[in-house]
Amino acid sequence: MDATAGTNVFDGVKVVELAQWVFVPVAGALLSDWGADVIKVESPTAGDPYRGLVEQGVTTGTERVNYSIELANRGKRSIGLDLKNPEGREIFYTMIAEADVFLTNFRSSALDRLGLSVDELRKRNPQLIYARGHGFGVRGPDKDIPAYDNTAFWSRGGMAHVLTPEGLDYPLSPRGAFGDRQAAMNLAFGVSGALFRRERTGEPSVVDVSLLASAMWTLGSDMLGALQGQEPRARSSRGQGPNPLGNVFRTQDGRHITLALLQPDRYWAELCDVLGQPELFGDSRFATITTRAENRVDCLKTLDEIFASRTYSDWVVRFEKSDMPWAPVQSVEEVLVDPQVVANGYLSTVESDNGAELTFPNGPVQFDEGPPDLRRAPEHGANTEEILLELGFDWGNIIELKERHAVM
Repeated sequence: MDATAGTNVFDGVKVVELAQWVFVPVAGALLSDWGADVIKVESPTAGDPYRGLVEQGVTTGTERVNYSIELANRGKRSIGLDLKNPEGREIFYTMIAEADVFLTNFRSSALDRLGLSVDELRKRNPQLIYARGHGFGVRGPDKDIPAYDNTAFWSRGGMAHVLTPEGLDYPLSPRGAFGDRQAAMNLAFGVSGALFRRERTGEPSVVDVSLLASAMWTLGSDMLGALQGQEPRARSSRGQGPNPLGNVFRTQDGRHITLALLQPDRYWAELCDVLGQPELFGDSRFATITTRAENRVDCLKTLDEIFASRTYSDWVVRFEKSDMPWAPVQSVEEVLVDPQVVANGYLSTVESDNGAELTFPNGPVQFDEGPPDLRRAPEHGANTEEILLELGFDWGNIIELKERHAVM
């Protein structure tokens, strides 16, 4: 199959994105990966504040690459447009009239002030799909308060509480944009569904995804437990479950191997063989799922001693020959060179301005057995003139708009 065929899934779809930081821009990047023409609308003066966020040792200067802005905005075009300027807003309305999707994470109060509500934009384009990403939902007392993934997703969504082991003075902190990227995939899925619905029925949709709801979905098993009167908490120690074969084990050199033998009787004989301990199979204490549960402390202690007798690399070689569900506990840098990552094209490269290759993780969805063809993120306002020319403005108009500070 054509390795880049999936790039064309949304060919011809036009998306106007008015969004900042990570959550909603990443949804736009995913749609761009799949072929949509995504135009990022930015303030002519400051642009997306994520451009100026210095993290992971990156800058927005020409000497170095702001990988964060690249990952969240790859493949888009950028127009510098002042939406508070009447002329700038009219240009925006013209763009909306030709768009399939409006994608935003601006709060409803700001959208209303700018004349960008659902009703106002539908006056210009009755078929417009209006997609919103927000912190806490579009209803309720906190619908309009500012939110980031570490507040709405990680903290308020229960993630920090249920993942933090008892005894720590403070909850665990999330990884960078941890909830943003999960919510972004949800939003891209919602937009995809809305496009499909409109294609089938002719009806446009309003799509809403919140960081709070995304956290609840991610913690679905814990939410179900709480709904049944349980109190989901982080496990404070190993061995609390009845199945000792579903645990993480430490090797001689301090690395770890994860077993997920959820059908323990099916795999018990093979595990004993891989462990080099065939006599365990005849041990009546561990013969069945019931007896292993009854003797879980002894079983886990025995397995711990066995795993501690060999190095991580030794165990990896042994388990690679098995047909059991297991995994090495890898560092992020090990994941980057994992043979499965390489074989499936989960990383892609794009060429930088100086000809060097920049490597980025792809989105998790592939079409036609291949990754998308990645493109660089635009510089702030890089495509302003190009987009205005497409909208029918001539160079004289564009110069006048720049002089009146309507565009960048």
